[in-house]
Amino acid sequence: MKSSILIMAVTVCMVGTMITGCKTSSEKVENAQDKVIEAKNDMLEAQGDLNKTLQDSITDYQKFKIESEAKISAYEKSMAEFKTRIANEKKENKASYEKKLAELEQKSSEMKKKLEEYKDEGQDKWTSFKNEFNHDMDELGQALKDLTVDNKK
Repeated sequence: MKSSILIMAVTVCMVGTMITGCKTSSEKVENAQDKVIEAKNDMLEAQGDLNKTLQDSITDYQKFKIESEAKISAYEKSMAEFKTRIANEKKENKASYEKKLAELEQKSSEMKKKLEEYKDEGQDKWTSFKNEFNHDMDELGQALKDLTVDNKK
């Protein structure tokens, strides 16, 4: 008698678990549809974030490019002014200045080309490019400044 009550209790528990654990096919479809909608919303949100990041990156590059082109233009103007100043120098000084000026003009041309040919390859490479380019621009500016300083006292 005890075993039949025990068997009956276990059977009732198993049947109860199966009834409450099973979902109807319509409930399963609704759950699947909810998950699909959530996934689409997550995807749209991620796409929006990506677009914003890309736009910020493009804007940052455009701003950097404009600033750098302005610096290069100012350096080129300074070189042209220096060229006119050295026209009245002695031959040995003039040749030395012209050689140094030609090197600076070449470096300026290379900087322009480097800026034009840059391709977006990710944030890390952009930061690296930007730092290296700024360093090279500072060196060009310092070299030009050192060249154009009048050392006569």
